[in-house]
Amino acid sequence: MKGSLTVVGFFALGCLLGWGFNQWDITILTDITPYVLYLLMFQVGISIGSDKKLKNILTSIRPQLLLVPLATITGTLSFSALASFLIAQWSVFDCLAVGSGFAYYSLSSILITELREASYGVQLATELGTIALMANIMREIMVLLGAPLFVNYFGRLAPICAGGATTMDTTLPIITRYSGKDLVFMSIFHGILVDLTVPFFVSFFCSF
Repeated sequence: MKGSLTVVGFFALGCLLGWGFNQWDITILTDITPYVLYLLMFQVGISIGSDKKLKNILTSIRPQLLLVPLATITGTLSFSALASFLIAQWSVFDCLAVGSGFAYYSLSSILITELREASYGVQLATELGTIALMANIMREIMVLLGAPLFVNYFGRLAPICAGGATTMDTTLPIITRYSGKDLVFMSIFHGILVDLTVPFFVSFFCSF
């Protein structure tokens, strides 16, 4: 919860600073965006690869364990596509790209902004990236605040599916508390697998 609020705070600060920049300054910031993205992708790879639990998780994978992340991905993309019918400004592929962040707001927002800039221009691409940032932050906060309700009404796996890519780190403590310690392995495995799909799905949907 604290981490999400910090991100929102920095986002608001960035907006305030952005109003103070002139057009020349904004152009410079736009030029360094790809390098920020490359650095972020590199850090994601290191984070996943250096996880001491990764080897144990990979060697303990059973086919039925794939059903939970599969349900998360299928459900998220299905409702993201349905949302496009309610939002006239953005295409179904834009909505799918935003949903493909799976609560990984930092990576998905930068990736969408960068990939959509060529076709939409800086302003619209930044707007879509901001939507991805806020939507995925809200998804994480929703799990942090609503985990007990999810368990009561939808079962112990519900917070894991709702948490998306965050279930291996930021939402893991709250999931452990309300879903049970016996689902810690499932939560970590789910988070790693969904995390890995984010750059692929976002890039794929932004190619249309």
